[in-house]
Amino acid sequence: MWLLFAVGSSFFAGITAILVKIGVQDTDSHLLTALRTVVVLIFSWLMVFLVGSQGSIQDVSAKTMVFLCVSGVTTGASWICYFHALQIGDINKVVPIDKSSVVLTILLGVLFLGEPMNMLKAVCVILIAAGTYLMIEKKDTSKENSKNARSALIYAALSAIFASLTAILSKIGIVGIESNLGTAIRTIVVLIMAWMIVLAGGKQKQIKEITKKSWLFIVLSGIATGMSWLCYYRALQDGPVSVVLPIDKLSILVSIGFAYVVFGEKLTRKSATGLALIVAGTLGMVI
Repeated sequence: MWLLFAVGSSFFAGITAILVKIGVQDTDSHLLTALRTVVVLIFSWLMVFLVGSQGSIQDVSAKTMVFLCVSGVTTGASWICYFHALQIGDINKVVPIDKSSVVLTILLGVLFLGEPMNMLKAVCVILIAAGTYLMIEKKDTSKENSKNARSALIYAALSAIFASLTAILSKIGIVGIESNLGTAIRTIVVLIMAWMIVLAGGKQKQIKEITKKSWLFIVLSGIATGMSWLCYYRALQDGPVSVVLPIDKLSILVSIGFAYVVFGEKLTRKSATGLALIVAGTLGMVI
């Protein structure tokens, strides 16, 4: 069953990237993250009450609560970096770097969780890393665009690092709690963090300038993120992180496919080769 949840997480994560890219075109990325998190929070707590797990919050251990809060901070950091990268960079460049967090997560899983590392898994890690490198192409652009492209790559890399830490923290310390409830509590931390950044920068004044179209995509992306989260953390509870995370990262196929249809972002032969290596490495992890 955890395998189906991992696939669901992948699909909804892929859709999220497209919805966010559309929604951030005229909205500050930090404000967008904060507003989306409100939607995710409402959605996640609705799921808690639907499954009736709200009563078990009193049974959550102090250790699990601490890890939930810390993983919420790393999740918030990952979101902020990822959505800012999407705002200033191409989906075809940002998403592969963000998805490369699977390499770091697998290595951390081997070091801290004692998960096995065999020859096949090592080859898969190399394939994913090589594919990510191939998808990061330099273009002849203006000085301003070149600066934005470099910044997007940096933010995407930071997003990958924080995403890896989130997966490890979730696997190590979040035990003995229903997955929907854990997601809802974690989202509260993300919400607080996101709005602190918005208020510190005075971005809340821009809310009145958000168009109806952007509001629509903010809500839709929030729902998609909520669905992805619920599936992802449910899969992590029962499945090995070294398999769940690679499946989740296959959302790159969904994102790039829609990027071509919606934004006309095309892959060069080099990028297509990189994508093929990433997919091959990811499928190898599942096998």
